[in-house]
Amino acid sequence: MAMATINPTTGETEFEVELHTPAEVETRIALAQAAHETLRTMSYAERASLMVKAAELIESEVEQTAIMLTREMGKPIAQSRGEVLKCAKSMRFYAEKAEEFLAPQVLADPSKVNASQAMAIWQPLGVVLAVMPWNYPLWQVIRFAGPALMAGNSGVLKHASNVPQSALYLNDIFTRAGFPEGSFITLMISASSVAEVIDDWRIKAVTLTGSEPAGRAVAERAGRQIKPSVMELGGSDAFVVTANADIEAAATIAVAARINNNGQSCIAGKRFLVFADVYDQFVDRFVSKMSALKMGDPMDETVQLGPLATANGKRDIIELVEDAKSKGANILCGGETPEGPGFFYPATVIAGLTDDMRIVMEEAFGPVASIYKVANKEEAIKIANQTTFGLSSAIWSQDAAEQDYFVQHLQAGAVFVNGMTISYPELAFGGIKDSGFGRELSDAGIKEFCNLKTVWKA
Repeated sequence: MAMATINPTTGETEFEVELHTPAEVETRIALAQAAHETLRTMSYAERASLMVKAAELIESEVEQTAIMLTREMGKPIAQSRGEVLKCAKSMRFYAEKAEEFLAPQVLADPSKVNASQAMAIWQPLGVVLAVMPWNYPLWQVIRFAGPALMAGNSGVLKHASNVPQSALYLNDIFTRAGFPEGSFITLMISASSVAEVIDDWRIKAVTLTGSEPAGRAVAERAGRQIKPSVMELGGSDAFVVTANADIEAAATIAVAARINNNGQSCIAGKRFLVFADVYDQFVDRFVSKMSALKMGDPMDETVQLGPLATANGKRDIIELVEDAKSKGANILCGGETPEGPGFFYPATVIAGLTDDMRIVMEEAFGPVASIYKVANKEEAIKIANQTTFGLSSAIWSQDAAEQDYFVQHLQAGAVFVNGMTISYPELAFGGIKDSGFGRELSDAGIKEFCNLKTVWKA
């Protein structure tokens, strides 16, 4: 059995690599354990120096790495470059901030607990298993690996089966920068082998970014072993446009929010809830902009929409749209599968949605936008919160009180006001409900895989 790169632009297999044997997996986990024993004794300054070197390596290789990302999962080449550089930015951020984020918390008046000194210190847990997806093959991994290694943990990666070249690149980048061998290492294994790795005594915690079913399975297994986990799962984010929004700006950003990464992003705006007073105005602009997008070979610098990453992903999005069509939805643009090779699907806008359509409750992981006309903020909140997901959201309004209403009532891990959801190293990232638990990025992310140890001295 092998992991393979199937170029989504052509549908042709370009690269294959065999899975690791059980003996190879054992060797690699042992290397990760040994690396942790070294990393945890290093100073923050020593780890930071190595992390900056790794960031410099990534930056120096941006062109060839971007091409690899585009060939593996089909994102436009400019977006691939952006992903690579974002990784380097996050690594530098944690190189600079880790010591500050994990500084001891000293009790100002230890006499209150009958001590001469009392504090809490953060210590790394050990080897952390990262189960990662294909849609951001580098960024999803680095946003975990950067803080984890800076805290003194080591990591083992089980990457998605369709991005083996990204997995191999990540296997080497930290060692090439000078980190102890095994500090971050890839396991080329099948999904069915993940449970056995979680059970290994050397694995102290698990993080997963992926689908809700995958998250349920991995979280259950980790829970059975009493191991902490972080789950960043699917999303069906609401993008609310109120009557006093800047309609032109909202429509422009709405397109970017929906089709970035070819629409394959958990935090993409997927359900567009538009107040009736501005519905026609917004929809006219939004549909016009979606229809004008250039779809084609993602290696072409002018292309804005590439193919979906996999044949199964294309099938899933077709089934969602066809189900809505069969139940009376209005297709305002797109909605027809193009002929020819590759896994292409056009930018699509659907209106006239009813509760019996699958797309109302399921995540559309592709360039398909659902439009709702709402009467007021109460109806907008009802529709926004009706799905089982709660990853992020966006609200467009010029009224401060209205903004505050949505910030308070949207059930999500984040609310972006007059903008689209973006993950930043400086801000905590994660969801609620079926979108998962735990947080990545900021100080919250680095602390997820640390032990907060209380120290009391008489």
